[in-house]
Amino acid sequence: MRLSADLLAFQGRLGHQFRKPELLVRAVTHASIGTVTRPDNQRLEFLGDRVLGLVMAEALLAADAGASEGQLAPRFNALVRKETCADVAREVGLGEVLKLGRSEMLTGGRRKEALLGDAMEAVIAAVHQDAGFEAARALVLRLWAGRIATVEPDARDAKTSLQEWAQARGMPPPGYEEAGRSGPDHAPVFTVRVTLATGAAAEASAGSKRVAEQAAARMLLERMEAGND
Repeated sequence: MRLSADLLAFQGRLGHQFRKPELLVRAVTHASIGTVTRPDNQRLEFLGDRVLGLVMAEALLAADAGASEGQLAPRFNALVRKETCADVAREVGLGEVLKLGRSEMLTGGRRKEALLGDAMEAVIAAVHQDAGFEAARALVLRLWAGRIATVEPDARDAKTSLQEWAQARGMPPPGYEEAGRSGPDHAPVFTVRVTLATGAAAEASAGSKRVAEQAAARMLLERMEAGND
């Protein structure tokens, strides 16, 4: 199989030349266009998630020999969560080469957090299948290097931190609701409101609900910790 010009360029940005180019094609093929004769990337995503997790766990242990499991876990979660995978995917231009069905194309699939994150995991698995674990490990360490070096010592996501803050004060978990949606179908902007049992609330907007929820939670948590509510 010969790769198209855009996939050859992507392969160069990735820094791995595939001996089995069909693996790369499969890694960038979304379920919306996959067929029996053209497998999608879901199985590769499953494997890539595990490969990424193992590489991150090893990297964090090596980076901080004195950290406890409780200290390492939030850092690990910050490095492997879907939003981080999607950010890495954007940096290497993965969205530009995704093979999507018409419906996903029309709704901005190339920019969706979930699609980009899943595809990044699939690409990691494709490298693993093509050249083995060490090649996949080298790829992940190269692409995640800056994040591994700068991950916060306490890297819990904002939603988790806000929930723990509320529970420590005898409150039920915060509630999240979509407060608005704007923009075209291919590039929507979601506004999410988070509310505590006390009535304290905050809103934030982003291109995905998950990012908007995190931003709203962070805003409310900062406000509550500052004693403004």
